[in-house]
Amino acid sequence: MIGRNDPCWCGSGKKYKKCHLSEDRKSPQRPEPQQKKQLKEKKLIKSARDIEGMERAGAFNGELLDYIRPFITAGISTGEIDTLVHEYTVSHGHTPACLGYRGFPKSVCTSINNVVCHGIPSPGEVLREGDIVNVDFTTIVDGYFGDSSETFMIGAVSEEARHLVTVTAEALIRGIDAVRPGVPLAAIAEAIEPFAVSKGCAVVHQYTGHGIGKKFHEHFTVYHHIDPECEPVILFPGMTLTIEPMINRGTWEVVTDQVDGWTVRTRDGSLSAQFEHTVLVTEGAAKVLTLTPSQKAAGVRLFVDGIHFR
Repeated sequence: MIGRNDPCWCGSGKKYKKCHLSEDRKSPQRPEPQQKKQLKEKKLIKSARDIEGMERAGAFNGELLDYIRPFITAGISTGEIDTLVHEYTVSHGHTPACLGYRGFPKSVCTSINNVVCHGIPSPGEVLREGDIVNVDFTTIVDGYFGDSSETFMIGAVSEEARHLVTVTAEALIRGIDAVRPGVPLAAIAEAIEPFAVSKGCAVVHQYTGHGIGKKFHEHFTVYHHIDPECEPVILFPGMTLTIEPMINRGTWEVVTDQVDGWTVRTRDGSLSAQFEHTVLVTEGAAKVLTLTPSQKAAGVRLFVDGIHFR
């Protein structure tokens, strides 16, 4: 039985007493638990119009990544990267979703070496030979959100860094391949974490993927590590979500900068990498909405320094 103060079975996010309690009391055919679960999940399914909107947002985000790619070299500052992303996005009539989101001060996140996520671009932070850097951005296109990221290797990097980056890319592909209609959301974590651990790496627990659509973060959390508290969501065609594993070379534990309140680093100072795509659940394999034009032309879903991930 659902309590008065429990979340409503319909998935509205409201308390049951504020949502369907009165209606259910009038109805002799109150939904059974499994029906309630299905009704909740079906509310997460996008309409054909919404899917078209998500496809446009994802396509622009991919285009933006290909635009920025040639600039990610030794000598550029992360502040310059932010400016390039902002100006390209705005000049095309779209909105950088990160700018101002919960107070974030820039249009893109740039996370270098041991920075796991939410690195704040700065004119004084310059990429150097041997660095790895994740560039993560989200764009609002006609009210819909496209979200993706990629980790770049700057020049000749260490074997440890190359190993981490390629493992992280493969982890994302395995997570995408786990997406099928009728499978539980937990299948994504079950595909990612054992693989990463087998390669001597660890999956960050504190930061996850998410549902996405007309809001940046919609209902349900996409775990990349196996956790018994993962929501018992079943994937249906029409759902859209991000898969964005953050993989560390050392422990999975992280710390947040106490000064800026945003920058997340590995607790042990080890390297961290991340790749992200926005995907659509279909009747068959997941459709990646944020492929770049160059990835589409190559028939791949990611490529890292000549390695193609199909």
